[in-house]
Amino acid sequence: MDKENILKDIETIFRSVLNKDSISLAFDSSANDVEGWDSITHIMLVVEIEKKFKVRFKAREIQGWQTIGDIVNSLAK
Repeated sequence: MDKENILKDIETIFRSVLNKDSISLAFDSSANDVEGWDSITHIMLVVEIEKKFKVRFKAREIQGWQTIGDIVNSLAK
């Protein structure tokens, strides 16, 4: 799966978890750019991303994420 398709899938997850259809993500989007993306919803987002892509992230990997691009890169590996 290419990075653009991963980004689209993540965007769909964000819209669902945050209940906002207007969310538009870019590779450089961060929690500061997305209303409602806080520490609590971050956990929910990680769980949903893991379900969608059938992966399990290590805590260290998750803690290193600063942008959506970081998440996409983790999934593209």
